[in-house]
Amino acid sequence: MAIARRELGGKTLSVEAGTLAKQADGAVCVRLGDTITLVTATMAPPREGIDFFPLLVDYEEKMYAAGKIPGVRYIRREGRPSESAILSARRTDRSIRPLFPNGFRNDIQVIATVLSADPDNAADLPAMVGASAALSISPIPFNGPIGPVRVARIGDEFVINPTYSERDQSDLDLVVVLGPDGVLMLEGMADQLPEQVLVEAVRFAVPHAQEVIEMQRSLAADAGKEKVDFARLEVGEDVRAAVARFSDTIREAIQSRDKQAREDATAKMLDELSTELAADFPERLAEIKTALDEQADRELRRLILDEGRRPDGRAPEDVREVSCDVGLLPRTHGSALFTRGQTQVMSVVTLGGVGDEQLIDDLGVVESKRYMHHYNFPPYSVGEVRPMRGASRRDMGHGSLAEKSLLPLLPEEEAFPYTIRVVSEVLESNGSSSMASVCGSSLALMDAGVPITSPAAGISIGMVSDGARHQLLTDIQGLEDFGGDMDFKVAGTRQGITALQVDVKQAGLSLEVVEAAFAQARRARDLILDRMAETISAPRPELAPHAPRVFALEVDPDKIGDIIGPGGKMIKKLEADYEVKIDIEQDGRVFIAATDQASGTQALKVIEDITRDLKVGETYTGKVVRIVPFGAFIELLPGRDGLLHISQVARERIDRVEDVLKLGDAVEVRIIEIDPQGKVRLTRSDLGPAPPGREGGERRRPRGDSDRGGRGRRRR
Repeated sequence: MAIARRELGGKTLSVEAGTLAKQADGAVCVRLGDTITLVTATMAPPREGIDFFPLLVDYEEKMYAAGKIPGVRYIRREGRPSESAILSARRTDRSIRPLFPNGFRNDIQVIATVLSADPDNAADLPAMVGASAALSISPIPFNGPIGPVRVARIGDEFVINPTYSERDQSDLDLVVVLGPDGVLMLEGMADQLPEQVLVEAVRFAVPHAQEVIEMQRSLAADAGKEKVDFARLEVGEDVRAAVARFSDTIREAIQSRDKQAREDATAKMLDELSTELAADFPERLAEIKTALDEQADRELRRLILDEGRRPDGRAPEDVREVSCDVGLLPRTHGSALFTRGQTQVMSVVTLGGVGDEQLIDDLGVVESKRYMHHYNFPPYSVGEVRPMRGASRRDMGHGSLAEKSLLPLLPEEEAFPYTIRVVSEVLESNGSSSMASVCGSSLALMDAGVPITSPAAGISIGMVSDGARHQLLTDIQGLEDFGGDMDFKVAGTRQGITALQVDVKQAGLSLEVVEAAFAQARRARDLILDRMAETISAPRPELAPHAPRVFALEVDPDKIGDIIGPGGKMIKKLEADYEVKIDIEQDGRVFIAATDQASGTQALKVIEDITRDLKVGETYTGKVVRIVPFGAFIELLPGRDGLLHISQVARERIDRVEDVLKLGDAVEVRIIEIDPQGKVRLTRSDLGPAPPGREGGERRRPRGDSDRGGRGRRRR
């Protein structure tokens, strides 16, 4: 057994190897507080003919870790991963993927299993540390380790690896992953913070991340295994020289403003060159294809670095043409179309009552959320044909990024008691559709009349380098993303940043590059916000005609039972009578979602009546709901009846209540008594005060009442 520990921000982070899962190539247990995560790394032989690196990262949330029994009543076991688990797996994948050697084609699987989860420390960061540590001590080729840390900001002070409660107080939630040569990955959200605050947060994180790296190196020195060699495809210099003769042809093919035309021309050119070169180099087709790909990559970099031109003719900081439209769909609550070059996204807003919020069943402390952003990437958006299998991990990741981008701008529930869902449909894609969905969704929210504090826009900054030089690229397209070295996504308002996600394909970025990318993204973001403002600059003053109207009131929590009624009878009746949906919180907040203003107002009035306190002396117009021999029961308020005794029905004596009142009659009454059990006694309001000592009782009958006969006579 080997163990390494470090103190980070007053918390102990430990990594232990050699005790669990010893048949995996690498296995460690990472502990932070009472949160413990087992992470394993396993390698399989390479598959024949594979031309990509097959890395699979899984993140398993075991509900026993938090003392929970999972699933619905009939399936009490974990099912498919939760959204938070998928996002944690993606975060780990993006952090370790750049550090596997080029040409490595073995199947690698990393599995993080949360064994214990405390209410203070999230397990996603220990999982990232564990993935790096398991790979570092294993025989799997890996150029790590990495140093993942989380940064919050409370007041003006940065906090390393904050607890859940500290994150709730923070205006920043940033994950920073350090690699051997700089920043490998950034992801997080902020409350419209200036770029310089984010740069300082990264700078603050670096020494702490370096501690995490040194801890893993210490562990690898004690428990590490020798790295295995692997078969690489060696490209002969004769093949490279032959391919280099076609550099001008390759450069011409990769230059076109139209994505499909460029891809078609490039594919045709590479196919023709492969056929031509295969005659000179038989049985070496794999070398030819690899050399052609390498040459195309070199020509892309030369075009940008030497000539300052991009494949579509733009300069490095140029943003493609932007167009916006809103209010496209007549029956939805809000809609917008955002187009940037050949990337096009339609975003649609749906509003619902607070009861429509999403319930969260995972190991985190958040139990529900009222804002959801869903991102869909259909195959036709890139001219492909493939089966539709629901949301992919990529779809969830891009949706989460857009959700983080807009969440800080939404009104509080008290001011806008709605559940909000935005769906971004990618209709066409040629780079950074996730940032286009931020722009489209911001437009759609304003079209829906959601009072966001500011519109937000997003942009992606790329980079190409040749080792000695680098060039940042604004608004990267697909070719520049695939062939470049960085994807630096930043979303925010004119006031500051709301979300970011940075991935690289090299060993790391310097802080100088990070700072420059933030500045370049700011210039592009302001330009896009200008274009958006030309279409709609602020939320509409009214909700869409088909959006529900939500009414809110606060009642005494002790009155909640009156609204619900026995067995839910009262609330069901209200929902049916007024065609509304009623949600009640335990603290006494009541929300009514109605299809129109009138029905919502009526339902609100009824609930106000139900929860009113009845008072002696007050007058009500009630309805006769039941007649008994000794009187009539009058419904004063919904669910609240009082007894109008037969002696209080009229001034004169009556024999039968039915002689004066009928079921359904409206009658004006006054409360004369409410006893300790809550029973209410009434009098007709026009009868005046009851005789002293007879409130609610039978009035004294005059002597000689005809139906009693004389004093000496008795009825038999």
